[in-house]
Amino acid sequence: MAPHETGSIVGRPVTDFIPHRPPFLFVTRVVEHEGDRLVAEWDVPTDLPAFEGHFPGEPVLPGVLISEFCFQAGAVLIYATSQEDKEAEGVPVLTRIEDARFRKIVRPGETLRAEVQLTERLSNARYVTAKVTSAGQNVVRLKCVLAVAPPPAAEPAEGNA
Repeated sequence: MAPHETGSIVGRPVTDFIPHRPPFLFVTRVVEHEGDRLVAEWDVPTDLPAFEGHFPGEPVLPGVLISEFCFQAGAVLIYATSQEDKEAEGVPVLTRIEDARFRKIVRPGETLRAEVQLTERLSNARYVTAKVTSAGQNVVRLKCVLAVAPPPAAEPAEGNA
């Protein structure tokens, strides 16, 4: 699917694709999507609660939140590339992180840009690479595996158990 074509996920609310919600939604928008590649952005809020303790007077975005931004962008990509794939029904969950290399400190108010690439599909596992930049500077590169967990079984209606 080319960027901006009919049916594109570019410009649509991220909550249309993944179950994450504030305060744990870190993808602000999808800016590009073509095939197995997606680019997403996160406008890091200046009032993010994590900054209160990490670190008072010297706020630094925790690497775990930058990583989660990558995983969420990967989840959006999985949705976008798997709409007809029955093995991709459910919620993408993190199963492995490989080779994460952090290069730059991120401060409140920065916009992070993640380029994620789906590199392999194996059963319900999706192998993803991610590169995050801020103002053109490298922030992190990582590889991860997201497995698509099946949706929970429907609860039987009361009286039908």
